[in-house]
Amino acid sequence: MSHSFTEIDIKPLGDSALIVQLGEGITPSIHQKVRALSTILEAQPFKGFIESVPAFHNITVYYDPVAVQQNQSKYGERTDRLLTSFEAVCQEINKLLEQVDERKEAEARLIEIPVLYGGEYGPDLEAVAAFHHVSAEEVIQIHTQNECLVYMIGFAPGFPFMGGMDERIATPRRENPRLAIAPGSVGIAGKQTGVYPLETPGGWQIIGRTPLELFRPDSFPPTLLQAGDRVRFVSMSSEEYKAYKERKR
Repeated sequence: MSHSFTEIDIKPLGDSALIVQLGEGITPSIHQKVRALSTILEAQPFKGFIESVPAFHNITVYYDPVAVQQNQSKYGERTDRLLTSFEAVCQEINKLLEQVDERKEAEARLIEIPVLYGGEYGPDLEAVAAFHHVSAEEVIQIHTQNECLVYMIGFAPGFPFMGGMDERIATPRRENPRLAIAPGSVGIAGKQTGVYPLETPGGWQIIGRTPLELFRPDSFPPTLLQAGDRVRFVSMSSEEYKAYKERKR
């Protein structure tokens, strides 16, 4: 069973969650709606709401079905039967969706991420350059040219999935993923770019590394980047990289 609000679909995910589909594709306009609904849910939580998890073009909403049923009288008009928890939460979501288009987008943060490109820290830089028949220097120039939008945090704590990278350097993932990629590694996968916050396996094309820590468990929030942030990559020298690392010790 699915419910719609204009072009938006709401579908169940098990018995204690649902997915609000706000469109298709990876676009800033759809992402703005995702951010708006997520913010509204946090500010106006319904009875039984647990949390929401925003993604590229949808939001997963987790709820306590028992709490929702106990609050049944607050949902819609009285009928001969009680609404299911899913139906009741759908009504609440539909009410909140009416505010999405009216909500003004908050000014996005712009965060600069310094990157040491190539060499041992960017082992796939030359492969990316060869794939596009350009020089490694041109790949760096293109990668630092645009501001990228953080669409979501996922895969690993603090890992930002970013769109807006120039398609001239869009490159498929590696055929053979690496078993371990160092923290701070900057990669390309298709039209996206991202930064590995922790050492994990991965198949992205690694073109450089940043000395910044993206996952900071002792801080609040524990991640440097948040969905909605804009990122500008800045090329740094090996000397600057080493100096930054020395300062952090």
